[in-house]
Amino acid sequence: MRLLLVEDDSMIGDSVRQGLRQDGFTVDWVRDGLGAELALHNEVYDLLVLDLGLPKKDGLDVLKTLRHRGNRIPVLILTARDTVADRVKGLDAGADDYLVKPFDLDELAARIRALLRRQSGRAEPAIQFGDLRLNPATHEVTFQGKPLSLSAREFSLLEVFLDRPGMVLSREQLEEKLYGWGEEVESNTVEVYIHALRRKLGQEFIKNVRGVGYMVPKRS
Repeated sequence: MRLLLVEDDSMIGDSVRQGLRQDGFTVDWVRDGLGAELALHNEVYDLLVLDLGLPKKDGLDVLKTLRHRGNRIPVLILTARDTVADRVKGLDAGADDYLVKPFDLDELAARIRALLRRQSGRAEPAIQFGDLRLNPATHEVTFQGKPLSLSAREFSLLEVFLDRPGMVLSREQLEEKLYGWGEEVESNTVEVYIHALRRKLGQEFIKNVRGVGYMVPKRS
């Protein structure tokens, strides 16, 4: 899943980005409010982690503009503004969750997973899809009751497919989910990971829609 982190403190931003990447998220990082709006206009993200005290445009104004434009992306506010009044303002402006600094990276990751789960309409932490079970929190995968070993990229790609069964996703869309800014993407990278997943899950698990992209068919 691809996240946008908006944080002007270099130490906090770098720590959060590294921690979330270790948890399997793709993270782009900007340091001011105008940069956040530009990124949200040009890219598609699954979730926004937003500081409030930002240069150029306050985070609360970024959030209000985002919601005014009809963007329904989940938003987690991450800020030092810790009064009840601040939390009420943030939530009433359209935030889905509010976490006060200092914070624990494990809690941040858990809150992000909860928001993404809610966005997908799931209550169960793990994703059950036929004989396949994937747990985003532990990165454990079982297939037909047996543990399945996947690389980090294979896991991320499979999670994208299972989050949207029945939806055809282009190679470009899949690349956007797997790679953030500054990460080099080879021309056949997605195909290599799809081939690896098919080898482990069956050739028919991921369908190729000619000229459009790939999909995991819905199960009846």
